[in-house]
Amino acid sequence: MNIKEELLADPYQSKRKATEVALYACTSEDAFRHLMHCFESDEYRLAQRAAYSLSIATHERPEMIRPYIGVLVSQLKRADVHDAVIRNSARILQEITIPDEFHGELMDAAFDIIANRQIAIAIRTFCLTILFNLSKIYPEIQKELRVFLEESVEFEQAAFQSRARKILKRI
Repeated sequence: MNIKEELLADPYQSKRKATEVALYACTSEDAFRHLMHCFESDEYRLAQRAAYSLSIATHERPEMIRPYIGVLVSQLKRADVHDAVIRNSARILQEITIPDEFHGELMDAAFDIIANRQIAIAIRTFCLTILFNLSKIYPEIQKELRVFLEESVEFEQAAFQSRARKILKRI
């Protein structure tokens, strides 16, 4: 399968096609690497479509994303990519164990994202979960997270409020 061609062939990016590409990517490290190349592409539409397939593939085979965690973290800081790339990077990062070497960079990026109300709500809520997960390792960030959430929760959208309240109960 040519992953790039498959991703660009479907003008509507159906869930069926995204899943088909994701399952193929899970068949080998080489196929997964090709999906990652599409995800990192400067082609706006290709990266957007690859992001959804990457999320599905990682859910199926989380061990395959390990060599690319640095890529996911760096995607969170980009402003020149489709929201889908950032959203799916954050979605994946909230669900996996992050190696220590990326903790500081990831915390900085996630705090920047949750504080920016111009960023899509899904990305911000995924970043809340990332910070909560990291706060189990670094309890010293719990206070900063708690203060931020208590001060801002009432001004946020429902999805953010719901996630914030759940996190506040647990820290």
